Amino acid sequence: MRRTAAERGRPGAARRRGREALLRALYQADVCGDALAATWEAAAAAERLPSEALAYAADLCRAVQERGAETDAAVRRHLEHWSFERLSAIDRAVLRLAAAELTVMRGTPARVVLDEAVALAQKFGGAESGPFVNGLLDRLARQLRPGELEEGAAAGRPAKRRGS
Repeated sequence: MRRTAAERGRPGAARRRGREALLRALYQADVCGDALAATWEAAAAAERLPSEALAYAADLCRAVQERGAETDAAVRRHLEHWSFERLSAIDRAVLRLAAAELTVMRGTPARVVLDEAVALAQKFGGAESGPFVNGLLDRLARQLRPGELEEGAAAGRPAKRRGS
């Protein structure tokens, strides 16, 4: 597939498109009760993603499928005064995607995973989705990747996302 000018100038833009496509498939599978594999296959064919985005999202989809129970349990442990089932379907989808990415995609920095998840939550979720997702994933990332967020802060990046 051809990459857009924005994707050629910013390598992360292709992965962002892949994450968005997978997020929509996760949402649809959750809301409709469809199998994720079939939903993702149809979405991937319809999206016309660049090969890098398609490969990354396909790997991430496999991670969600193979490690879904584990990542859902990890998210549940970090929910405070809220049940997983009461979350909006889009917030569940964002959290599933990001938890799987934190767990399996070790080459993607935790800060990038958090920033991308917050951007998706702000774009597709409710008014409180961004801050909620940011807070939960910050705690989850510190558990799954101890010290990584602090290392980013020591390198000049803020330890916590501000203004989400």
